[in-house]
Amino acid sequence: MMQVGVLLLILLLLSGCSKDFNTVDRVELDRFMGDWYVIAILPNPIEKNAVNGIESYALNDDGSIAVTYKYRKGTPDGKEKVLRPKGKVYNKVSNAEWRIQLFKPFWSKYLIVYLDEDYLYTAIGVPSRKFLWIMSRTPSVPQDAYNVIIDKLKAEGYNTNKIIQMPQKW
Repeated sequence: MMQVGVLLLILLLLSGCSKDFNTVDRVELDRFMGDWYVIAILPNPIEKNAVNGIESYALNDDGSIAVTYKYRKGTPDGKEKVLRPKGKVYNKVSNAEWRIQLFKPFWSKYLIVYLDEDYLYTAIGVPSRKFLWIMSRTPSVPQDAYNVIIDKLKAEGYNTNKIIQMPQKW
């Protein structure tokens, strides 16, 4: 487990190297808070064989963001994993660029690169485009909505051929 943590730390540090990235124009934080089902990801060591991923956000009184990410390993009945990184809004004009701290003392850029107008679907990435999460308020996304997200991510330089769907089996 320590080796996976060290590998992820290195990857997260490298993920912040590029300055060429776009985010959505504006995020209303109160609307964005809550549960998001992880629909698809760019594969990474932490989420290997992850099932039923849910990322939850809550705005703290001090303006920081409480983040909880839960998923199961392998199957819906597999061992539950829970991560609780610290979060904070970095760009307070758009609210679309955050910093997330999974391991002290390092903060990684966390970018809201897609958000539909009804706050039903979102995509979160990093400047290097090596990490990506497509999320929904429900455990599934209609194909036409998914295609819109993929087209947007492709236009932003993400390798959409490597995106894999995370099983959501409830």
